[in-house]
Amino acid sequence: MLVRIYTDGAARGNPDGPGGYGTILSYIDKNGMEHIREFSAGYKKTTNNRMELMAAIIGLEALIKPCEVELYSDSQYLVNAFEKKWIDSWVKKNWKRGKNEPVKNSDLWKRLLKAKELHQVKFIWVKGHDGHPQNERCDELATTAADGKTETLLDDERE
Repeated sequence: MLVRIYTDGAARGNPDGPGGYGTILSYIDKNGMEHIREFSAGYKKTTNNRMELMAAIIGLEALIKPCEVELYSDSQYLVNAFEKKWIDSWVKKNWKRGKNEPVKNSDLWKRLLKAKELHQVKFIWVKGHDGHPQNERCDELATTAADGKTETLLDDERE
């Protein structure tokens, strides 16, 4: 079963105000029916990369059975960590990088790595704000989550 996860780390409002992230699972069941399951929450604004990580973790941890996953993100940092093997070098260097600097948010990266181990995940970068339909979906989710209107994001609103 192929599962598509869309993430966005959009943080909104003032620095101490609510931020948001959104992630959505879209999958086809054994009868050929499409299902959409959304996971969204509000967080204090930190960094977009941290929110991208959280969105990816929430999405992957929600999958009970091992799946083939396409994870769409506009964060090159998140995608490159796995697609360009940065995460492998971090593990080999005991979660250090560059001039022996600790990896930021290593607890979240470790959690994502653990969630990823259960699934066959392909991380796909969608350039932010370029009109690409996959990125538009990421943006829509994050905006909806940040605005606290997750109940209005219905299956029939998809293209």
